[in-house]
Amino acid sequence: MKYLLVRTDRTEAYVGICEGNKLLAKITWQAGRELSNTLNSKIDELIDGLGISYDDLKGIVFFSGPGSFTGLRIGASVVNALAYAQSIKIASTNGDNWIEKGAKLLDSDEGLDLSKVEYGRAPNITMPRK
Repeated sequence: MKYLLVRTDRTEAYVGICEGNKLLAKITWQAGRELSNTLNSKIDELIDGLGISYDDLKGIVFFSGPGSFTGLRIGASVVNALAYAQSIKIASTNGDNWIEKGAKLLDSDEGLDLSKVEYGRAPNITMPRK
């Protein structure tokens, strides 16, 4: 089973495709403030580069945090939309072995329909000015 891997919790974003325990391909890039403009195109680039289609994906492993509030929100929005469109499950995990944990959850059919994030603390949101 092929799984899409997505990590957007820091300025260096990561997308990959794995099959079982084997990483088939990955792309990392300095997304910074351009994550919302680049994430979908990087996923397309990755899938096209492997010569597969979105229909070949059986699930998504998403790094759920903690990390950048905005980066995690963008990543969660993309993987939630993609999972919904493809009718596939999401495994939201964290830690150093997030890929292995996520693949194990999806292999055992314990993935979720919706990604959840862990920001690690309350968001620091600026109050609007009057």
